[in-house]
Amino acid sequence: MARRKYRMDKRAGAAEETRRRIVEACFDLHCQKGIADTTMTEIAGQAGVSVGTVYHHFPRYEDAITACGAHAAAKVPPPGPGVFDGLDSLEDRLKALAAAVFGYFGRLKVFDLIRADRHRYEVVQGFVDQEAAGRLALARAALAPFGAGDRDIHLTAALLDVSVHDELCRAGFTTAEAAQDVAATLYARLKERLAAAPRRRP
Repeated sequence: MARRKYRMDKRAGAAEETRRRIVEACFDLHCQKGIADTTMTEIAGQAGVSVGTVYHHFPRYEDAITACGAHAAAKVPPPGPGVFDGLDSLEDRLKALAAAVFGYFGRLKVFDLIRADRHRYEVVQGFVDQEAAGRLALARAALAPFGAGDRDIHLTAALLDVSVHDELCRAGFTTAEAAQDVAATLYARLKERLAAAPRRRP
């Protein structure tokens, strides 16, 4: 009985290792060429398994995309409101916000490439919507103590979009420099209205 359990555990471990290789191959190919231009055959070749094995683990390409998205989220977790801990001033919170969001895009360098395929795959649209909602929530959390209205919150989130990050990086900015300059731009725009506002608890 113990030997049978050992064989079953070993088989399950091998299957999990194969699945991991397939997901990592999928992620690598998505980073290289995007989602729409990646095929299951290419994933199989990258992972060193048969196409049938890929389909065994992921019956639909959308299943592989979902697993790839979970892998990316574990590899590069999105920032949370903890980035504002101990920061009270508007300027410091904007700096922390920009550094966190642009730092995330800097680590997940292919987000905009992947986002380009959102209209072709519902699951990708879900990832994109989740990122946008998280960025908006983070902007709201950053400005919460200063009574910011929706227009200022949406402006802040929009100026921290991945397209802004990538465009500035193409222009020669580092991710850190882009974050600093966008934070400074936002602070110049918001300080007169928000810096003197009564403080609220975040």
